[in-house]
Amino acid sequence: MNTAAKLGSYVVGLAVVFGGALGVGKAVGPVGTPPAKDHSAMAMPTASASAGHGGHATEQAQVKDDTPGGLQVSENGYTLNPLTAMIKPDEPTDFRFTVTGADGKPVTDYKVEHDKKLHFIVVSRDLKTFQHLHPEMAPDGIWSVKLTLPTAGPYRAFADFAPTGGSALTLGADLSVAGDYQPEALPGESRTATVDGYEVTLDGALTPGQSSKLTLKVSKDGKPVTDLQPYLGAYGHLVALRARDLAYLHVHPDGAPGDGKTQPGPEITFYAEVPSTGDYRLFLDFQHEGEVRTADFTLSAGERPQVPASEPTPAPTGHGDDGH
Repeated sequence: MNTAAKLGSYVVGLAVVFGGALGVGKAVGPVGTPPAKDHSAMAMPTASASAGHGGHATEQAQVKDDTPGGLQVSENGYTLNPLTAMIKPDEPTDFRFTVTGADGKPVTDYKVEHDKKLHFIVVSRDLKTFQHLHPEMAPDGIWSVKLTLPTAGPYRAFADFAPTGGSALTLGADLSVAGDYQPEALPGESRTATVDGYEVTLDGALTPGQSSKLTLKVSKDGKPVTDLQPYLGAYGHLVALRARDLAYLHVHPDGAPGDGKTQPGPEITFYAEVPSTGDYRLFLDFQHEGEVRTADFTLSAGERPQVPASEPTPAPTGHGDDGH
């Protein structure tokens, strides 16, 4: 995988949650179709909010919604605003954007999560290319990052962040690269990935509605890698995207380098809960010998397990104390 497609996502014992902020529920359409909620059914505060520093609302009402993370451009009063309109294929672009609060002003106060204030993920709509980037924010709240998108066509950008005083969120926006576009078919189900001489194998299955254990094992030249290096506060990061609508799966590491129990390889374990059947693309980032590499997989989630119907309560057999 080339440099433009490299990134960083999450490891060693990870609890995975779909929703706002490494975030998921309803499918909104096939790949290539912009999610309907992006510009119409935006989740906004249900009560007036007093404006805080940098556009953050200090008393902002939280709107509960089962919509998966990344499918909306606005949620809980926050909006992702791309400022760069023109992107040419395979040409480095200074991509700029803001996140505005309920008062319409750019947010400037963020929590640091996984060593960064904001994680920026860009994928092609056919899920062939994937980048995990870390933009820099100016004092006025404008973020910028050097972005190179390899081919023409539609892309999806995700801003993964937690504003100070607010809940973690993942917002998404569509990007377009001018030129002829030939979408590629989703790669078939795969449990082995090779990248730069490394082999990564995946063991486990995705079952909708329940926590599923996924174990990834890294080796090089046939030998287990036991000295993975910390990257963004973990030995690896995992992002999963639902193929139908690019719903975004957010992961939180349980273990951390230096905690006395998390081993630096070769195995990396995650616990993922997906909301529905269908195909998912998984992207694992790991660092070894000073370089971050990305291994990608396709998994299909099976049917949701059937919940046994409760047995009916048996009718009383007695007739009371009188014996009748």
